[in-house]
Amino acid sequence: MGPALAAGVGRRSSTRASARCRRTLRLILTMHGLIRLVDVAELLATELVPNAVRHTKGPAALRVCWSPPGTLRIGAWDADPEPPEPPAQFGRVEELEEGRGLALVRVCADVWGWHPPARHGNRGKYVWCEPAAA
Repeated sequence: MGPALAAGVGRRSSTRASARCRRTLRLILTMHGLIRLVDVAELLATELVPNAVRHTKGPAALRVCWSPPGTLRIGAWDADPEPPEPPAQFGRVEELEEGRGLALVRVCADVWGWHPPARHGNRGKYVWCEPAAA
């Protein structure tokens, strides 16, 4: 896959963004012979992208990057420069109405993080993870 691929999800509801994100990610990974990663990648992207849509007033985008020898990075960019809320402890997740997304990402990914995408200015943030299955 090499370079990163991005797909905009615009200003849709988080449900529509999730569906579009899953379809796009399945297509990208299948086209590149990475079908074994689809299930975990869909789960992670379905947590990251709707969070980006739900918590910002601007656009959002899915970004997927594969780096040999086997690192898949899935991320969501949004226009809000505020850092994401720290994930809840997974034992408390069942009690929460919201805030499960990053807790699931933390459990299902080897690493995750966030950073501003630009060196200058408040141009949003990029929240990413690398699935354990890669």
